[in-house]
Amino acid sequence: QVQLVESGGGLVQAGGSLRLSCAASGRTFSSYTVGWFRQAPGKEREFVAGISWNGRSTAYADSVKGRFTISRDNAENTVYLQMNSLKPEDAAVYYCAARDVGRYSDYVPTSPGRYAAWGQGTQVTVSS
Repeated sequence: QVQLVESGGGLVQAGGSLRLSCAASGRTFSSYTVGWFRQAPGKEREFVAGISWNGRSTAYADSVKGRFTISRDNAENTVYLQMNSLKPEDAAVYYCAARDVGRYSDYVPTSPGRYAAWGQGTQVTVSS
């Protein structure tokens, strides 16, 4: 199973930007679909963005479309989430998750239950 470590969270003012990184180790990362999820206190974990194993397919939650961009560098075993125009409602713990698709599918699931490997999360705080 792949191991995931998120980084890049922090405190930012509304309107600012952050770039989250999800570094993977342990398996062939290039065969994994990767998703970013977030969970705010008292709320369910929700899908933010996802990218297929080859980077050809991406998916975004409506709430972040046009502001967040997901990308990956398989040579570096890393997936990124560029977050621009941050809003107070974006504040949450952000998790990356991975799903081994064996390079057979470009489908990007949005349900947390479809992902087997999870990182420990990184906190994003947005001040108004």
